[in-house]
Amino acid sequence: MEFAVSRDGTTLVTLHGGSDTTACEEATSDLADSLETLAAAETVTAWEITDADVYEHPTAPFDPYTIAVSFTVTVTVDAADADQATEIGADAIDDALANAGVESVTYTSSPAASAA
Repeated sequence: MEFAVSRDGTTLVTLHGGSDTTACEEATSDLADSLETLAAAETVTAWEITDADVYEHPTAPFDPYTIAVSFTVTVTVDAADADQATEIGADAIDDALANAGVESVTYTSSPAASAA
């Protein structure tokens, strides 16, 4: 049976930006590009970026910003039941994000499975 497994998380993106706003926009764009690549490869079936906030301001001129970007990722898996789907989906999400180069991921929710 097919299940959609979703998980919310936050990643830290470090980059140089001219202001809080431009840094957040660039971090969001960078993550969106990575997630879109996963969607195009059909590794993930859906994704959404829900928020971006400055995590750490530069301490000196030319130092980078660190932006916390919140997201939701969904994968589709075949499993016998929802518990198995949750386990398989969580691993698939971990692997997909790692392969896309998304680092410093902290999950803010447990994986949730629903029949697809």
